[in-house]
Amino acid sequence: MQAMQSTEPHLPLIGPDPDVLHPVPEHARIMFAKNIDGLQNVAIGAYTYYDDPAGPEAFKCNILYHFPELTGDWLRIGRFCAIATGVRFIMNGANHAQQGLTTYPFPLFGDGWNAAWADYGSDARGDTQIGHDVWLGRESTIMPGITIGDGAIVAAFSIVARDVPPYTIVAGNPARPLRKRFDEATIERLRALAWWDWPPERIAANTQAIMQGRIDDLA
Repeated sequence: MQAMQSTEPHLPLIGPDPDVLHPVPEHARIMFAKNIDGLQNVAIGAYTYYDDPAGPEAFKCNILYHFPELTGDWLRIGRFCAIATGVRFIMNGANHAQQGLTTYPFPLFGDGWNAAWADYGSDARGDTQIGHDVWLGRESTIMPGITIGDGAIVAAFSIVARDVPPYTIVAGNPARPLRKRFDEATIERLRALAWWDWPPERIAANTQAIMQGRIDDLA
């Protein structure tokens, strides 16, 4: 794994370089998603990775119906998220207007129908927001305007049509809460600590405690 030099002499390595596309050279299917080229109205935090043998084009192709010039919406994904193969983000361009007599998108085809754009009025639901340290399971689908809280887990093949609270595990179609990962007091402590915003040196010194769930040992 590629590593950066630490600014602290007692910590020679501070983890992978967040500015490379492939942080594990022997596994090109793993990509730090913020370094994928050609993403418009998409903001992705450091160390968030996408795992797919089809490569970065698969990630871009799975952001579906994303027409920022029409809807203006953003896909925002936090730091240290794990995005499995085939995760799909349905954006606001998928929504057809519902206030008229039809949901058929006449203006899309032009040739005399494009005047209806003024009355189309997409039912946009706002930005899609994925928090920090979120795990999105294989081929899960996130619907437009959804917010998924920090530390949440979305099970494989789930369809997320409602917001997911922090540190909650959801599954199914539509996805429903299964359980909280921690009690509310611990969730509040974790969100206040916000370890994902720590400097790399501090994260490196605490990775064992973070992975083992030893919140009282975080320094």
